[in-house]
Amino acid sequence: MKARLIATGERAPSWVAEGFAEYRKRLSHWLPFELVEVEPGLRGKGRDPQRAIEDEGRRVLAALPKNAHVVALEVTGRPLGSEQLAQRLEFWRGQGRDLAFLIGGPEGHAPEVLAAAHETWSLGPLTLPHMLARLVVAEQLYRAAAMLANHPYHRA
Repeated sequence: MKARLIATGERAPSWVAEGFAEYRKRLSHWLPFELVEVEPGLRGKGRDPQRAIEDEGRRVLAALPKNAHVVALEVTGRPLGSEQLAQRLEFWRGQGRDLAFLIGGPEGHAPEVLAAAHETWSLGPLTLPHMLARLVVAEQLYRAAAMLANHPYHRA
């Protein structure tokens, strides 16, 4: 099983890229994890934000691995504590399918993307910059995998 984080937005700040790379490396022997950056839709004065969302949605859907279990990060999604995420990861492993986690643009996901998702996950009620959400997802997946492996990283 492999996992892919498909994130709208490009060129993460160095501190995000370095942190993501660190958790990706740590996670690699339990769950190979890759980042796919999707070009954001054009926004600005005189531009239709709905068109930007639709453009992003098409690019996100095109980046999905075939037959993957799709989890969209969404403010209205299911909040999961670290222990609950570990249980979900164990369930997903049992399915034997690759995973795809999706982070949308500033206005969220296109309806077609949400329709393609098998489930939604909320990182909580805080509003996080989307670049920071990448890092949080990577760390939480590492924490969940470490818990399943009885690694001492998680000391709750």
